Amino acid sequence: MKVRIAIAPEAAIEGVGRPTDVSVGPLRERVARAVERGGGEVVPLPEADALVWLLPGGPEPLMEVLDAHPRLRWVQLPWAGVEHFTEVLSRPQAFTCAKGSYAKQVGEHALMLALACLRDLVRHARAPHWNPIDPRSLGGLNVTILGGGGIATELVRLLQPFGCRVRVLRRSATPLEGADETLPVSELHAVLPSTDVLVVALALTPETRHIVGAPEFALLPPGAVLVNVARGPHVDTEALLKALDAGRLTAAGLDVTDPEPLPDDHPLWGHDQVLITSHCADSSEYVATMLCERVAENVRLFAAGEPLVGLVDPAAGY
Repeated sequence: MKVRIAIAPEAAIEGVGRPTDVSVGPLRERVARAVERGGGEVVPLPEADALVWLLPGGPEPLMEVLDAHPRLRWVQLPWAGVEHFTEVLSRPQAFTCAKGSYAKQVGEHALMLALACLRDLVRHARAPHWNPIDPRSLGGLNVTILGGGGIATELVRLLQPFGCRVRVLRRSATPLEGADETLPVSELHAVLPSTDVLVVALALTPETRHIVGAPEFALLPPGAVLVNVARGPHVDTEALLKALDAGRLTAAGLDVTDPEPLPDDHPLWGHDQVLITSHCADSSEYVATMLCERVAENVRLFAAGEPLVGLVDPAAGY
């Protein structure tokens, strides 16, 4: 018998929590086809064994659905980060997310931000006159990546032609292929004095909130660059501004900020050492394509009773 999968939103839950985002409609159709490619069958919620959750917003609507349909055994979430859904993860269902799915585009974005910061593209772009500025090369620099997941894996691969010395700091002691050194996150302070480019690419948990703040900026060498493609609260924004103003940091490339969206009058916008992209490291089309691949794969695995991809560890929060 085919695995029976429900996809939210559907008529049965359109009145639950916040209204359905109409933009989810076309994605829902693509996910339905992915379920079928994986050998599953799309059914109404009361008949389903598992659920693909596509509703935007917070966890409350999902908790209501799980309360109403306790027979559900697995929930696929569409995001790589699930920090806003931690209160749901203690439920008895297995939860999978999209971690690792979007890594290729985000890894490219991290590399672009690092190169742009080193070559002072913000000042070049804003100058209304000829303004020669000596560039810095990424070649041979010491790059420290906070996080050892899909983004780090992709970025390590992209950095190979530059001859960088790459350190990866991660929760697991398992070496990351291609990295020169893999260390626990507890070694962050030990490696910062020899870090030219610090890339933040790890999950947001209570332990990693403000993992980069005033003490960390003080340890970086003059000329260091920060790149954040993970979550805004990983970096203490006030400490970042002070480090830039004091010359402790040459530049920052941020795809995410705290707060987010960043208010129009925030001082980060006008800082000529800060390049901001508005949480757009991956495109909507790419996200939809990769999510559908994850759904199809996990439907096959769920039917076979095999371990699911992107399984969330409730204790770790990602």
